[in-house]
Amino acid sequence: MANEEREAREIEFGWFLPTAGDGKYVGVEPERPATLDYLTEVAQAAENAGFEFVLIPTGGPCLDAWVVGSAVMSWTKTLRPLVAVRPGLTAPVLSARMGAALDQLSGGRAMINVVTGSSVQDLEELGDPLARSHDERYERADEYLEVMKRTWANGDKPQASEFAAAADNGRNPHNGGESATALSEPFRGKHYSFERTSSSPRTVQKPHPPFYLGGSSEAAKKVAVRHADTFLMWGEPHAWIEEQIAEIESLRRAYEEETGRPRELRYGMRAQVLVRDTEEEAWAAAREIISQVSPEAIERAEKEFAATDATNQRRQNELREQSKAEQFVVGPNLWTGLSVVRSGGAILIVGTADQVSQRLIEYAELGVSTFILSGYPHLEEAEIFGREALPLFREKWAHMQKDAGR
Repeated sequence: MANEEREAREIEFGWFLPTAGDGKYVGVEPERPATLDYLTEVAQAAENAGFEFVLIPTGGPCLDAWVVGSAVMSWTKTLRPLVAVRPGLTAPVLSARMGAALDQLSGGRAMINVVTGSSVQDLEELGDPLARSHDERYERADEYLEVMKRTWANGDKPQASEFAAAADNGRNPHNGGESATALSEPFRGKHYSFERTSSSPRTVQKPHPPFYLGGSSEAAKKVAVRHADTFLMWGEPHAWIEEQIAEIESLRRAYEEETGRPRELRYGMRAQVLVRDTEEEAWAAAREIISQVSPEAIERAEKEFAATDATNQRRQNELREQSKAEQFVVGPNLWTGLSVVRSGGAILIVGTADQVSQRLIEYAELGVSTFILSGYPHLEEAEIFGREALPLFREKWAHMQKDAGR
């Protein structure tokens, strides 16, 4: 990445809220239940550690992201909740109104994570008719996000009483007197059709709360280019991340040429971190995390991972299989051992504060501007990373920006 581009980018850090429970080990029953008190404690620890936001997961045993986000925002001052919308599982206008409410009540802190998939089993349990139609889910998400944005755009108009229509001489009461035709153009898509665009409460952020969208398939990347503010990737070796960014950059430039409109896009990465005083201590602590996993649990996980239609999970599977012979080490301070039983972004960055911060610097140099991190247990690891590694990363990055500006 060119020096001038690196200099212009601010790096943001998010932490993870363990809404299915927490503990020192993965692949076993959580030691700490996901109570309001505990999740609030983790959120406050993340805020105090210097994280800007928290990712609140969705699916399976996780507590509902919107409920948790609404709760923890009341006990934090600056921390932003990144909550999930599930295209096709809730109506897009309803999600837009919920997002506007969260943005208003949090003072402009809402962030939206667009989750088009999950495990096939989870989607089927939720009654998604497209549970086994990967690319069509992204087609639906494309329409869904367009409807959300139109709804928010209508919400940006002064809100009159719904009973003002008669006095307004037939003008739309929800848009401050502008003609109903001007702001009520029909939307007709394959999955959603509206005779006129609905309105919502206003959002504090303009034009709307930011969209975060992940996925390694071309279908996901095309939707991200059209709608996302940040494209998310699961942690992978640096060369793999560089390839992904190059691919979506190509799609972004093609979109600009096709539409004639400039399109900015940030890149984010989801990963685990483990920081200790020495590298030996760090590796010992990393292997301890999976020390309680039973062979039966690993076998069940392998079968479920193999059945996925998610491209990013398939890439994690490939990475795990490639690294087995090397004890799951895929690069300096990079370990995939958690992925024997943990789905999603399971790569763990292991080492001293200097080593972990340096690996993150290397990802930032490739173009990653957002890091969403976690560790086991999430309370203590947030505090350790915030105390030891985050200040070191910011110091290194500031020096690099200064040098790039010379």
